[in-house]
Amino acid sequence: MNHYTVGVEQEFLLVDPDSRRPVALAPRVREISRAPGDLDVQGELTPFQIEIATGVTSSFDELSEQVRLGRRVLVDAADETGCRLVATGMPPIGEAGPPPGSDDGRYHRIEYSHRRLVTGTGACGLHVHVGVSSSSEALAASNKLRAWLPTLLALSANSPYSQGEDTGYASWRSMVWSRWPVSGPPPFWHGPADYDRTVEALISSEALMDRAMVYWDVRPSADHPTVEVRVADIPQLATEVVVLAELVRALVVTEPSEQRVDDSVLRAAYWRASRDGVDGLAADPHTGKLSPAFDRAASLVEHVAVALRDRGTLSTVEQQLDWLRHNGCGAARQRRYPDPESLVDMLIARTREET
Repeated sequence: MNHYTVGVEQEFLLVDPDSRRPVALAPRVREISRAPGDLDVQGELTPFQIEIATGVTSSFDELSEQVRLGRRVLVDAADETGCRLVATGMPPIGEAGPPPGSDDGRYHRIEYSHRRLVTGTGACGLHVHVGVSSSSEALAASNKLRAWLPTLLALSANSPYSQGEDTGYASWRSMVWSRWPVSGPPPFWHGPADYDRTVEALISSEALMDRAMVYWDVRPSADHPTVEVRVADIPQLATEVVVLAELVRALVVTEPSEQRVDDSVLRAAYWRASRDGVDGLAADPHTGKLSPAFDRAASLVEHVAVALRDRGTLSTVEQQLDWLRHNGCGAARQRRYPDPESLVDMLIARTREET
């Protein structure tokens, strides 16, 4: 029987405590980090970023413990290295492009093939893995998730700034990521053969260098028996991480109740979620009609309420939604600070305290 295990990957930015700009110390942070048990510290596309993955967890409390422990591992290693760990979707000050003399072969191959798309990256997200029994189940889960991906994005939006300026978007990370040729909401799949045929054609076109560059926001994992959901900004707080992961798990468990959504309207709903976060308006991915984004979030919780109640997490998720209603998504909280320096200091403190 599939109990729908969950694991998450948290991506963080490393910054200099004085300049508050990205600092290329990820290799050193990874080298000295002491990750116990199933936690796994990994590098990312740029040396300004660091990632930590939980192990496979079977309960909400277990996931919560590992998420917080993972943050503590990286906070301690960053401190020891002389930098600071920050949970934000994009660098608020400066860019996180390649440092001079970068010798990462894969990075240079991507840079050669995709050119300026690589420049100014440093986007940090949250990836949620839900255990499934087969690629067919992973693709069926992808189809179920499509209509709710803008809502998950809105709930997680935590990247309003770029190079010290307010972009006007709650999730600038998602807009930057949308430049890649294979990104955003996945197509509706008709089974593994359909998926494999599409991916192979994209590799033939060289839009993809390999299967690891399938950057749709839902995909069958290449390395694990899971469906991987990559739509979210990295949230400021560990509590937000585990609640988002629980919503993703519940969506995988719950049978779909809505018809298939049109690709163009879904992308419009994505754009609106990127711009407004959960504090503005949301576009219905079926009709395009606008309504308060919190209403759409409440509809998501209602849709998966049985799965949440069965696991004993419904009240926790409802409480977190109420907290967001009063405090705003990460982007709204970032915008309360008067200058980029004090904002980064806040993000350092928030990332540290949620460990």
